Amino acid sequence: MAERASDRLLRMLGMITYLDRHAGVPVEEIAEQFGVTADQVLSDIDTLWVTGTPGYFPHDLIDFDAASYEQGVVRLTESRGMTRPLRLGAREAVALLAALRALDSSLRPALDREQAAVLSSALDKLTTAAGDAAAALDVRLGLDAAPDVATAVATALRNGRRLHLRYVDASDVTTERDVDPLRLVTDDERSYLLAWCRLVDGERLFRVDRILAAEVLDDPVADHTVAPDAGEFQPGPDGELVTLHLRSSARWVAESTPVEAVRNLEDGSFEVDLRVLRPAWLRHLVLQVADEVLDVRPARVATEVAAAARAALAAYGQLADEEG
Repeated sequence: MAERASDRLLRMLGMITYLDRHAGVPVEEIAEQFGVTADQVLSDIDTLWVTGTPGYFPHDLIDFDAASYEQGVVRLTESRGMTRPLRLGAREAVALLAALRALDSSLRPALDREQAAVLSSALDKLTTAAGDAAAALDVRLGLDAAPDVATAVATALRNGRRLHLRYVDASDVTTERDVDPLRLVTDDERSYLLAWCRLVDGERLFRVDRILAAEVLDDPVADHTVAPDAGEFQPGPDGELVTLHLRSSARWVAESTPVEAVRNLEDGSFEVDLRVLRPAWLRHLVLQVADEVLDVRPARVATEVAAAARAALAAYGQLADEEG
């Protein structure tokens, strides 16, 4: 999946703090620390090198030692204050407090003792710092799952027990399987259970709102090695491969849609490859960015989208004709 701009920003901010605490770090070591390739580290450093505080003259920019850089070692020489302790404003503190309280209310049963202690400590300190604003805040957020499913998932995670799931996928196919739960994962819209699925003998993400039933088994979970990015949705090998050629203004598609590959072109446009299981989803996506589409492969997809657009327009009847 194409990397989200927000994820890259967080990593680069983390790099500044990391490099400020370490006097010269080989590129390969930074790559291992942040779970990216050496080429990505070099790209991030090149971007940081032309980043800074308002004014943007040379003395306003984050700076690195050029001689060390040429030898494959990154040495931060000017952080432009990026490593100072963060001071939260009232609105920022309330937003963070809301997120922590939501995390506490929905996921605490799944946390181990150490994680729960860290969460409680952070909540107590932030509540004290927020003062009166904290007293007016009331947040309740639960997993988007049936109560019995949420309880079973939390219990299995807390006690290290296997789960038997009845699950319906995006194609409306229902299966039953035993899984070893690993952790809960959330994004902007959904909650997922990352688990080792014994049916396919591999790691899988299960949307919790698609878990129809969950039963905690007596069997303890086994040890499994999962990829560092296992908590991120990755498009599978099933489905038709479709390529969209888009103008640069549609960059959000690459950042918010699960894609297999992104290719930036010299004219500023780009191509994305997607695996499509539901044609209706693809038609909706292409219609959203219709003005930014330069090409679609296979061409049949463009024909289907055009037919859907004409059918929608025809539904307006005489009104559509008057609008011309």
